[in-house]
Amino acid sequence: MSNSNKTVLVTGGSGYVGTQCILHLLQEGYTVKTTVRSLSKSETVLESLKSGGISSFEKLSFFQADLNSDAGWNDAVKDCDYVLHVASPFPAQQPEDENELIIPARDGALRVLKAARDAGVKRLVFTSSFAAIGYSIKDQDHVFTEEDWTDPNAPIQPYIKSKTIAEKAAWDFIKNEGGNLEFTVINPVGIFGPILNNNDSASVQVVITGILSGMVKESPDFTLGVVDVRDVADLHIKAMTNPKANGERFLATSDGVVSFYDVAQLIKKERPELSGKIADIKPTAESFYITMSNEKARTILDWKPITKEEAILASVDTIKID
Repeated sequence: MSNSNKTVLVTGGSGYVGTQCILHLLQEGYTVKTTVRSLSKSETVLESLKSGGISSFEKLSFFQADLNSDAGWNDAVKDCDYVLHVASPFPAQQPEDENELIIPARDGALRVLKAARDAGVKRLVFTSSFAAIGYSIKDQDHVFTEEDWTDPNAPIQPYIKSKTIAEKAAWDFIKNEGGNLEFTVINPVGIFGPILNNNDSASVQVVITGILSGMVKESPDFTLGVVDVRDVADLHIKAMTNPKANGERFLATSDGVVSFYDVAQLIKKERPELSGKIADIKPTAESFYITMSNEKARTILDWKPITKEEAILASVDTIKID
């Protein structure tokens, strides 16, 4: 394979997106390095990759590195052609001090960017979030695109603020200190899709597990975009190699948005055998349905996302509910 002489670092390899990126890269013939906070997590990653169909691991190596420390990053990026910076703190609950999220997200991104620049990496693809795009415009008719930015000074949740500040800091670094390092950003919405070895996303835990277990009793007053984790990995790799992606942001979302009510109804209709514990959730008002566009990723990178229904049902079909 032509990719066999290319080496890619994936940060945060034990995460839901990170593992899927490793899986895709190995399938496409790349040599892959990945960072984990502790090397004890490497076994979990290997088990997830095995469940995803990977049987040979001679092209995969693990490095211990933490977003809060300089240690390990220079070794991790050494001899890499590309970096996918996927690692970022995501809280099980919102911290009392927002800096618990903001500092590691921002400073961690800058650590990886500096290490990549100094190592002569060709391009770094940065996993940001719709959080950095969609939380400052309240106009019901607005279509969210990559041109939009969340205002980090607005009264927003710490996680949303951390993603916005981290992405802005990364763009500032590239502009002022980036040297020859190319840079692309992916902004995913809620990430769903198949779960490998019980390794899921916060969106899956909150929405799918919450609904299937009966813990979700009502549909909150918001809607969310859906993207399949396989498409997020695919978009990272397309953005990594396409010359037109340099210096661009890409909103990663399937078509349309869903409420918790919509997800519950989809499961009841398509997987009725799992509907036993699902609460009788009332619909979310139409006024909370937002619109966003994936046209840029489709047009520039020829990205063809799985439907939101397929992504949600892929989570439902692979989840383990106690």
